[in-house]
Amino acid sequence: MSLRSLVSLLSLALLLAACGGDDAVSVKLAHEQPVYADGDVQLNGFMAYDANRKGKRPGILVVHEWWGLQDHPRERAERLAQLGYVALCVDMYGDGKTTDDPKVAGKLAGAFYGDRAGHGRARLKAAYDLLAQHPRVDKAKIGVMGFCYGGSVALESAWAGWDVKGVVCFHGNLTTPSEEDAKNVKAAVLVCNGAADAWVPPEMVQGFSEAMEKAGITFNVKSYEGAVHAFTNPGASERGMDNVAYHKAADEQSWKDMVAFWKQHLGE
Repeated sequence: MSLRSLVSLLSLALLLAACGGDDAVSVKLAHEQPVYADGDVQLNGFMAYDANRKGKRPGILVVHEWWGLQDHPRERAERLAQLGYVALCVDMYGDGKTTDDPKVAGKLAGAFYGDRAGHGRARLKAAYDLLAQHPRVDKAKIGVMGFCYGGSVALESAWAGWDVKGVVCFHGNLTTPSEEDAKNVKAAVLVCNGAADAWVPPEMVQGFSEAMEKAGITFNVKSYEGAVHAFTNPGASERGMDNVAYHKAADEQSWKDMVAFWKQHLGE
């Protein structure tokens, strides 16, 4: 074989390696079910990542709706893992508790809404610490996202001033930081909101935007026409609740908006 042929073959091999062959791009989805704690309360998380990805990866906390850690956040965690992130679903209620009863869900979520800066942040911080300490996670690249109730919880990680790069709130109640908290916010914020959501009306969105601008926080609000509350959850319409329904177009577009946001703030 001539030297020129050898060089050509070597160049082709290097090119294929750079582009990635089948083994390089295939996803090997792995799961963990970590048990952690907030004080004396046991918390049961769910983690997903691509075992074929080498080195430390960005990590994302995923906070469930007020129903608890059901299938919807788990499925989103797996989709994040396929994108190369290490995703940890948070157990905000403890012991993996879930419910399909709106009255029970309201009581469970009420513990957070009644004490956001205390109980809420402590429960979320337990998951944040777990994710940051995971051997596959680059603790300098952590994001937080959540749905409905979980979207409001996710915002608290920014208001608390933790070292998170970004927060994504899907159809969540829009709270703003106190003047004191606003000084410490490090995260950029993306809000994905249903334009027809009666529980998050235009005046709430406007008030949120004005407060964020005044505080000098980097943020973006995306509103999706025709979408009401819980528009990302394929099972939302089955709940039989007013103002709660799945919206396929809004779900797909908000996911694309989120992917672009994470690429910008966490990398790939």
